[in-house]
Amino acid sequence: MRNIAYAWSAVGGDPALAGRVTVTPRHGALAARLPVREAARACVAACALAAAELAARRAGLARVPGVRVDDGAVATACTSERHLLVDGRAPVAFAPLSRFWRTADGWVRTHANYPHHRQRLLSALRAGEAAGEREVEAAMAERTAVEVEEAVYAAGGLAVAVRTFEEWARHPQAVAVAGRPLVEHERLDTAPARVLTALPAEGTPLLPAAGLRVLDLSRVIAGPVATRTLSLLGADVLRVDPPGLPELPDQHTDTGFGKRSATLDLAADRRAFEELLATADVVVTGYRPGALDRFGLGAEELVERRPGLVVAQLSAWGAYGPWGGRRGFDSLVQAATGIAVAEGTPQRPGALPAQVLDHGSGHLLAAAVLRALTEQSDDGCGRVVRVALARTARWLTEEVAADTGTAGDEYAGAGPWLAERDSRLGRLRYARPPVGFDGGPADWARPPRPWGADAACWA
Repeated sequence: MRNIAYAWSAVGGDPALAGRVTVTPRHGALAARLPVREAARACVAACALAAAELAARRAGLARVPGVRVDDGAVATACTSERHLLVDGRAPVAFAPLSRFWRTADGWVRTHANYPHHRQRLLSALRAGEAAGEREVEAAMAERTAVEVEEAVYAAGGLAVAVRTFEEWARHPQAVAVAGRPLVEHERLDTAPARVLTALPAEGTPLLPAAGLRVLDLSRVIAGPVATRTLSLLGADVLRVDPPGLPELPDQHTDTGFGKRSATLDLAADRRAFEELLATADVVVTGYRPGALDRFGLGAEELVERRPGLVVAQLSAWGAYGPWGGRRGFDSLVQAATGIAVAEGTPQRPGALPAQVLDHGSGHLLAAAVLRALTEQSDDGCGRVVRVALARTARWLTEEVAADTGTAGDEYAGAGPWLAERDSRLGRLRYARPPVGFDGGPADWARPPRPWGADAACWA
């Protein structure tokens, strides 16, 4: 329970409530050299406990409901993008140019799933637009890993040198990350205390986020996992993307349960955005730090225009240090922070059994939002909460304690935690939510919607 207690304290929870969590261990779930299962379990437990706490507050319960965390459900949910089927079709995985490459002195990990990222990678390597893996291999072999990292970043692409734990620890960004808490909290203003409508104490499910409006300005996995979780708990979640820059379809589907999806040009349609902001309770952002500031969407500006707002920010490297403004993804953070070396072989870097930096950080962010809402009902302060994948990586590699001798069953596969339902996208097989507490919801109220299918307004 030590890891759960730590994650719960990181989101500001009362230590006395950690005992409300019951764990069902399953050996072999998320098997890795690093304590991946323990970290993922702790993140989900903290989120479920924050949901139960808010549900008790709103329903006037004398005691916080018990929380149930099953390693099988956690392992399945943390690999949800792999389990998704749309009319029997498996999801599209990483693009061919998103992989490890050998360089003159080591290895580099690239991310080129999106067309613009692929073009920028090829431009940095001075390869033609039609270049394939063979041409990229040749270009990589002529450069050092750091040279590739810097050249691709300068071109607006995504690549990082594969580092050992010791090499990363000496990097200025690692030093900056080490000085930050796992979850950052900040109070920005004082407004009238939020009056949350009461939930019925009897009957199920208890939906702690019912009646709350969440504006989702995030992409890919971690931010959308956080908002997917808030939608499970009853929030009205509206995901807003820029027109002309669609999310990868399967990724959008996997993280879209319970949400609506709209497009909005933040530069041209400011009035529409301000109307959304005027009655929003939570804004979640997942773009690189500073990317939204030019639209007046920095945390302080948002809270100034909407007092009492909870702003949740997710980033790859953190909003500080020399890499504070860089883009990043789970796979790149694993490569930079030593995880890829630890999980690899002497011949080749490896990867965790799940994108647990994304999924874990997403559940931590959702937990921080729920705790902020609970605290806000007392003091009325607007809040900013921040989570960075690189800080979650530090926690995983240096602070999470591995289970030793814990009794439990073997993980026999994802089957018990998969479900099916029809949607406008087709027949879906998907991972069921891992967040559970007594009286809480067992599944999302609605299936995902097609990208951009909804109007940019509250229902």
